[in-house]
Amino acid sequence: MTDGKKAPTPTDLPTQSPDALEAMLTQAMSTRASNAPAVPTVGQRCGLIAIVGKPNVGKSTLLNALVGQKISITSRKAQTTRHRITGMRTVGPTQYVFVDTPGFQTRHSNALNRSLNRTVVGAVNDVDLIVFVVEAGQFNQADAKVLSLLPANTPAILLANKFDLIHRRAEIAPWLKEMQERHNFAEFVPMSANNARDVERLFGICDKYLPEQPWMYGAEELTDRSDRFMAAEIIREKLFRLTGDELPYTSTVIIDKYEEEGNLRRVAATIVVERDGHKGMIIGEKGEKLKRIGTEARHELETLTGGKVFLEIWVKVRSGWADDDARVKTFGYE
Repeated sequence: MTDGKKAPTPTDLPTQSPDALEAMLTQAMSTRASNAPAVPTVGQRCGLIAIVGKPNVGKSTLLNALVGQKISITSRKAQTTRHRITGMRTVGPTQYVFVDTPGFQTRHSNALNRSLNRTVVGAVNDVDLIVFVVEAGQFNQADAKVLSLLPANTPAILLANKFDLIHRRAEIAPWLKEMQERHNFAEFVPMSANNARDVERLFGICDKYLPEQPWMYGAEELTDRSDRFMAAEIIREKLFRLTGDELPYTSTVIIDKYEEEGNLRRVAATIVVERDGHKGMIIGEKGEKLKRIGTEARHELETLTGGKVFLEIWVKVRSGWADDDARVKTFGYE
């Protein structure tokens, strides 16, 4: 964040007249918000935009849509994202640097969750703009905890995801009034992260909050994460998707070897679990589950790297690792 930069004056969301609320909703749903300035034609803009929200609210899906490529893994399992993942998109003279964060953990206070929460707190205090993602019309204790972390001096956008599931827009007005009373949001953005038109509209809305300064990355760069990191994340995604809710989220993936030989990648990985029963669940009958995890991960890695991948995966038990600060750090968590 640039020192001394003044945030734009927040747009006061109407809080009294139902007609005014309806008019504001209509404006927010338009192709481009009327108060969003034209993209500057000279000079460069660049800034950090944190995407925050409770677990499983759609932050990673949104990041992937904004970047235009999958760089953050997704699954229906809560707490899928565990790292601060940066994704870049350069549009005209503006470079948007999006920071995807883990969902803030409130249920268990183990070493892993404390690490994830530190990542969230660190992200929201070092950006030019915050996009607070909630499910349209919903707000619970988990949402409230994340909202309480937002600094007052950083502009924040209220992004109501899954707005396409709201059938009568008038029903959202009381919720919107309540949200603005909870925090002085600069803008309200109803959208669906799966709608390309909504995603493109978000760029124009975010643009005016970013400072005029040189780009941080090359115009074609999409993420600051390495292929080695992406390999671990892709394997973990397949692990979560293929084992369902039975496998505890504390399972993790460690890359033991990542070697490049021309167009060939040799990758060796270890899936770490906390109990012997979890190990059997991952391996499956006659090793079929682990084989499928490896096959699907290898195919996606080959798509990512554009070459051949040899992938080996083992499963090891490390009892209590998620509540061991030293081991959590050794396993690559902040």
